[in-house]
Amino acid sequence: MHIAPIDPRALRRHIVRMAYAGRSAHLGCALSLVEICAVLFGGVMRYDRSDPLASERDLLLLSKGHGVMALYACFRELGWMVDEDVRNYLANGTRLRGVSEADIPGCEVSGGSLGHGLPVAVGMAFGLLRQQSERRVWCIVGDGEMNEGSMWEAMLFASHQRLGNLTVIVDANGFQAMGNTEEVLRLEPLAAKFAAFGFATVECDGHDIPAITAALHGGGDGQGRPRAIIARTVKGHGISFMAADNRWHYTRLTAETLAAALEELR
Repeated sequence: MHIAPIDPRALRRHIVRMAYAGRSAHLGCALSLVEICAVLFGGVMRYDRSDPLASERDLLLLSKGHGVMALYACFRELGWMVDEDVRNYLANGTRLRGVSEADIPGCEVSGGSLGHGLPVAVGMAFGLLRQQSERRVWCIVGDGEMNEGSMWEAMLFASHQRLGNLTVIVDANGFQAMGNTEEVLRLEPLAAKFAAFGFATVECDGHDIPAITAALHGGGDGQGRPRAIIARTVKGHGISFMAADNRWHYTRLTAETLAAALEELR
């Protein structure tokens, strides 16, 4: 198991370089995930750095699959990918696409069609529980994704089956593709709703490494309830001209904005 912090600045540098190389959108929603992913791979999850497909690994599913550059950045830091993967992101023939794809070692689900990843995670957790496995399932979802009815059905099933091996992490950055999440479809209070559905629920600052570490390390309540972490994040966090600006859901980097971003991430 790899237990060492992953530098959020290094992850953000990989993300912006990938986005520029591939003329990719979805920068803001990848940047809001950085600290969450850094902590998960920094020792909270059980996995083998030498083998992303190790049989006893925990499972991490990125339901908001359009934020996949945050995962790829972790994979680069862990040595599961190389600089050529970053330079050729989204190029013809590359193995990396713009959403999470299950054929990439380390990606456990094909995400991006929103509302699908959590139901798959629940099924995996249910299977592992029936096998009496000690492996855990971690699922990162977006707050905008919580619009989908399939998410709430999956939560009901997880609670009913007492899936204490499941942790749902909500990247609550307050935005979705077409605007402010609360204006598109009011979701709050998210923590109270997860609790009402039978989850042991905590909220934290999703960019505060000690806070997110404490929230993710926290054990269950001893009653077999699934867990939910409502991580309050900022879309585009870490780069001043992107932070809380939803235009960076679709805006592409230019040579000038890439240089400005990398200067801030030195």
